[in-house]
Amino acid sequence: MVKKYRFGIDIDGTVTDPETLIPFINDAFHIGLKYEDLTKYEITDVVDIPAGTFADWFIRSEPVIYAKSPVAKGAKEVLNKWADRFELYFISARASYLFDVTKNWFTKQQLKYHHIELIGTHHKVETAKKYNVDLFLEDKHDNAAAIAQTLGIPVLLFDTPYNRDPVPENVYRVKNWKEADDWVRRWITQSGRAAHD
Repeated sequence: MVKKYRFGIDIDGTVTDPETLIPFINDAFHIGLKYEDLTKYEITDVVDIPAGTFADWFIRSEPVIYAKSPVAKGAKEVLNKWADRFELYFISARASYLFDVTKNWFTKQQLKYHHIELIGTHHKVETAKKYNVDLFLEDKHDNAAAIAQTLGIPVLLFDTPYNRDPVPENVYRVKNWKEADDWVRRWITQSGRAAHD
């Protein structure tokens, strides 16, 4: 049997809408943050909220936020199509105690998956290597760069206001899930890889 290609996929800001946190933050801290304001990955770098205060609020709020996160536009259609052709390994910086919330969200959203790994850290290189992924999808710039450079695999970086630094070789910026799907189709064709239908 021919090996199916395995994709490593980030969850937050990639599969979930990158604007997910904004209404929660605005409601909790009574501010008017907009998506375009998120020019840094660390939110406390762009809003006047003490880092400790924000961290405490975020840890308390994570289960509710993750349960209510909307799916990024087009993600469900693309991922469910890919699930029949590729192995989808979702690798997230979420803490492991959030596994049930995460799994329930995938079920509720009717998103197919082969494996979910919550590693509790943004350092995903080792996990991507452990599972021998062929391609990674991510929204955090330094993660994308580290995975591409260390593992020598292509990484699709979903374009957001907080990841606009120049990208290194093997990192490809995509604006949405349709572009990601088009990129994967071209990559499979150009590299002579079987689509494994």
